[in-house]
Amino acid sequence: MSETPAIPSSSHYVIEATSETFAREVIERSSTVPVVVDFWAPWCGPCRTLSPILERLAGEYGGKFLLAKVNSDQNPDVAGQFGVRSIPAVFGVWDGAVADAFVGVQPESVIRTWINRLLPTEAESLAQVARRLESSDPRAAEAKYGQALALQIDLPQAQIGLARIALAEGQIEDAAARLAALERRGFLEPEAERLKAALMLQTQAQGAGSVDSARALLAAHPDDLKLKLALAEALAAAGQYADALALCLGLVERDRKGVGEQARQVMVAIFQLLPPGDELVTEYQRQLSLVL
Repeated sequence: MSETPAIPSSSHYVIEATSETFAREVIERSSTVPVVVDFWAPWCGPCRTLSPILERLAGEYGGKFLLAKVNSDQNPDVAGQFGVRSIPAVFGVWDGAVADAFVGVQPESVIRTWINRLLPTEAESLAQVARRLESSDPRAAEAKYGQALALQIDLPQAQIGLARIALAEGQIEDAAARLAALERRGFLEPEAERLKAALMLQTQAQGAGSVDSARALLAAHPDDLKLKLALAEALAAAGQYADALALCLGLVERDRKGVGEQARQVMVAIFQLLPPGDELVTEYQRQLSLVL
């Protein structure tokens, strides 16, 4: 009689995450493997029913996902970030974002189905490999994205990745075409929105020229608002966001319905490029709201 294969110990695939370790243990790890986050507390009876099921499945799946347990009493800030109102609450985190969630005890069959939906497809796995190759070997990344699209023609991660490579290499038309195709769905992912903003700034900067040439032109005609806008666009394309925002805000104040409207659009594009909560974003959004 053949023996049933032993299920791997769950200990390798279960971690305790805290406020101090959450970014490293959950967010960073989720860039390579889905992480199931289980919010629980010692006093919670349903948690004592659900947790063993999740831990057993973590061992059974053998590393296809990680289980991160978070004591919501000891880490209320993390629970607050996830909007946890009752426990047990379970979130699937993939590539830094919440992909799915459920609350309360569920039958094991339902949890299995939920986990299977969370696991990346072959195409998604290829796209993830490609993402890690982009900076070191963009040609290999393009090939991986192509393989992913051959398996799933509408995979947004692959189209976004190819647009990102095209934009980094100055292939403006190619990047624009890919983003336009994504936008025809009626929405854009946050990364695609960021690329759209970067594309707008690069397109505008082509007409503005380099920062040095834009400065020289403005020095010769210091009262020309369009030349001030051109310098702001060149600065934004060069990543000098603070200087670009300061110039744009001044233009909005001076000529709100003319050049100022174009300057406002540049500011919005910069806001989309910078991380949420960035000090520049917070400060200039506040100042822009006062001007408008």
